[in-house]
Amino acid sequence: MTHGWEVTRLHPTRDEILPGVFLTCLQTDKFKTGVVSLNLLTPLTRENAAKNALIPSVLRRGTVRCPDMDALAARLDSLYGARIEPIVRKLGEIQAVGFWADFVDGAYLPDGGGSLLEDVIALLGEMLLSPVTRGGLLRRDYVDSEREKLLEDIRALANDKAAYSRQRLIELMCAAEDYAVDALGTEDTAESIRYVSLTKRYRALLAQSPIEIFYCGTADFDRVRDALCDALCTLPRGELDDGIGTDIRMNRLEDDIRYHTESMDVTQGRLVLGYRLGACMEEPDLAAIRVMNALFGGCPTSKLFMNVRERLSLCYYAGSSVDVLKGVMLVSCGIEPQNLDPALAEITHQLDALRAGAVTPEELESAKRTLMSEYTAASDSIGQLESFWLSQNVQGLSYTPAEFAALIEDVTADDAAAVARSVECDMVYFMYGEEDDADDEA
Repeated sequence: MTHGWEVTRLHPTRDEILPGVFLTCLQTDKFKTGVVSLNLLTPLTRENAAKNALIPSVLRRGTVRCPDMDALAARLDSLYGARIEPIVRKLGEIQAVGFWADFVDGAYLPDGGGSLLEDVIALLGEMLLSPVTRGGLLRRDYVDSEREKLLEDIRALANDKAAYSRQRLIELMCAAEDYAVDALGTEDTAESIRYVSLTKRYRALLAQSPIEIFYCGTADFDRVRDALCDALCTLPRGELDDGIGTDIRMNRLEDDIRYHTESMDVTQGRLVLGYRLGACMEEPDLAAIRVMNALFGGCPTSKLFMNVRERLSLCYYAGSSVDVLKGVMLVSCGIEPQNLDPALAEITHQLDALRAGAVTPEELESAKRTLMSEYTAASDSIGQLESFWLSQNVQGLSYTPAEFAALIEDVTADDAAAVARSVECDMVYFMYGEEDDADDEA
């Protein structure tokens, strides 16, 4: 099947289609599935994070026309098996909550899909704006049921010790910052949620939140815009929270590095180091930051992997990651307790080497190729494209994946070293177990 455009338009079309509602439309015939994601953006706070995270799941339980999950399932089945699922994400100190809808692209159906796109978007709007209620409030039984599932998800984090140790580092290092809060909120605030307070929060979220919508498929911008405007025509809008963003702390909180240890039922120690990216975040060179991280611990030939793990065998795994929205870098390792001090020393030594520009041409080339492949591959995945453009829109950027890959190719070893020199360690977190815990899962 051929169409009148190339596989993917490099630049999507973007516009404000309703007050505070922005549509990013990527018209392409590369995928046989169409996608619409709808994200309400709101400040990430301890008080509201769990409520915000719960709202999409409660809305997904039923609408005025489809008041329960069986009715919703039947409606989705009639739309060629379309899916609409809740999504909750953390973007720096912004929480994004809403829905992900995917469906067969009408261009690949025998009848051209008819009004399938419009019907899916209409159901999405109905789910957001017309939930089933009792006495004007969200149903108590739906709220209670979904609250218990949210609590299970929050508690389950402790079972993934690698993820839990990273979250604990963030909670401790950023204790005075909203970044400390997980996307799902906290267990204590989730436990206190009741249907009346959740209804109040739901109404505030609709009235105050900027909305980012992403579409990927064969339909053109005008058709998608018209369908969304019809579906969201009753969206209540008050004073929009246009000032949402992330507060970036340039330097560590105290003069000296802070250390925190914690005992848990593990057989493998978990070491996490938290860094502030520092002065480079004043006018961030995002490509150079990405390359610095890849050289340090973000690719298979990184300094951490090749030295801390392979050459010295000080850990089971070692890697680094950056959050450019917050200006934070984390190093994570799985180690034996007796290797704690030498591992810390070697991690610092490798960062110092990077600061000094001790990077071989082979290391630089490998790091850049790894990153460029990731961004190039993003064009082959609707999920990665959606995540990429949401992040771009939140940052006020408009690079395509291919354009960002080209920026990475131009990064030099000196560029990466300059970023590394602005980085400073803020906190070290170590989770350890006792010998009598050896039979437990790590």
